[in-house]
Amino acid sequence: MRQAVEAQLQGSFRSVFRGNGLEFDDVRLYQYGDEVRAIDWAVSSKGHGTFVKTYKEEREQQVLVAIDVSASQRIGGGSGGPRKLDVGRDLAGVLALSAARQDAALGLFAFSDQKELYLPPAKGLRAAYALLQRLYGLQPASLHTGIAAGIRQVLGLLRRRSLVVLISDFIDDTYERELAMLARQHQLLVVQLVAPQEADFPALGIVPLRDAETGDRRWVDTSAPGFRARHSAQVLDRQQALQALCRRQRVGFLALRTDEDFVPQLVGLFRQRR
Repeated sequence: MRQAVEAQLQGSFRSVFRGNGLEFDDVRLYQYGDEVRAIDWAVSSKGHGTFVKTYKEEREQQVLVAIDVSASQRIGGGSGGPRKLDVGRDLAGVLALSAARQDAALGLFAFSDQKELYLPPAKGLRAAYALLQRLYGLQPASLHTGIAAGIRQVLGLLRRRSLVVLISDFIDDTYERELAMLARQHQLLVVQLVAPQEADFPALGIVPLRDAETGDRRWVDTSAPGFRARHSAQVLDRQQALQALCRRQRVGFLALRTDEDFVPQLVGLFRQRR
C-alpha cells in the first residue's frame, strides 16, 4: 500500500503546499516544479546554483484533508475502475506524503454523518505513514452521509486558517451554507469523486438496485431510455450545482472520475489556487 502511494509522487507535488506569503524569509535551491517568477536572480547570478525565494507563509502552511467515508463512497470497483473510497484514500495518501516532504503539517478528518477519524495536523514521514495506516484500516461506524455536519465539525476543529481539501461524491443535500462558511474562514479545495457507473449507468435490463446507505431496494429497468436520461441528468445537475457553488465562493473545484489518473488533475487544482 505504501509503495503504491509513494509511486504516485515522483516529484509531481513539489511546491503545491507552498503559499504566496509576502514576507521574505530565505532562499533555497530551485526544485523541479517551482515557478520561474520565484527565482532570486541576484543570488543565482553568483554561480552557486539556481535559488528561489521562500516566505514565512510557506513554512507555516497547515493542511487538513476532510474525506467522506460513507457507504456511497464504496461504489465502483471491477471493470469500472476503483471504488470512490479507494481513490479518495489514495488522494489523501499522496497529499500526506507530499506534505511530509515539504515540511507542511497535514491532518485528516474522515466523516460519514458523524466523525469517524480525526488526526490533528502533524509534520514528518512518520506522521504521514501513521495517517495512511489509520485511514486504510478504517472501518466506518455509520453508512450514512452528512456533509453539512462534517463541515461543521471541521470548523470546530481548526483553530487557525488552514488549507482544507474536501473529498466526497457530494450525494447529499443542504450543505451549501456550511461550505460557504468553510470557504470564508479557510482556503478550500473541493474534489468531487464520480464513478463511471454513475456518469453512464450500464444497461443491465430489469435489476434490483439497493441504496448503499439506507439498504432500500427497488426494481428498475436500467435499459429504459427514460431511466437512463433521468439518471444522467441527475448526475450532471449535481456536478454543475456544486461547481457553480464553488465558483461563487471562489473555491477550487475538481470533478474527478475514478477511472482517470488523478495526479495531473490534482496538481492542476493546487496550481489554480495561486
